[in-house]
Amino acid sequence: VQLVESGGGLVQSGGSLRLSCVASGYTYSSYYMTWFRQAPGKEREGVVALASDGSTWYADSVKGRFTISKDDLKDTLYLQMNSLKPEDTGVYYCAADCVFDEGIWYSTYGGQGTQVTVS
Repeated sequence: VQLVESGGGLVQSGGSLRLSCVASGYTYSSYYMTWFRQAPGKEREGVVALASDGSTWYADSVKGRFTISKDDLKDTLYLQMNSLKPEDTGVYYCAADCVFDEGIWYSTYGGQGTQVTVS
């Protein structure tokens, strides 16, 4: 399984970015696909998640600003990020076969990440 993220960059506060994650060698399962992020000096945290039935989960900090979606024909997971804030800065990772247990997201497969910097 290979997950490759792209779309990160430097953006001003209030701006937008769309991250992409191309999945290869992966069969979508009943688990979630999740976007994580890790800010400097902080633990990795789950940001948004998408289940195979289309249900979604959003961290409170990004509700109303971030949207997760998937294009099955392209085997690509997206994260549309609007109204970005400096606290959204971090490395964003795409992950597959994720589960949510007692407030923490766990993943089986993950990508290398893409840097998002909001000034």
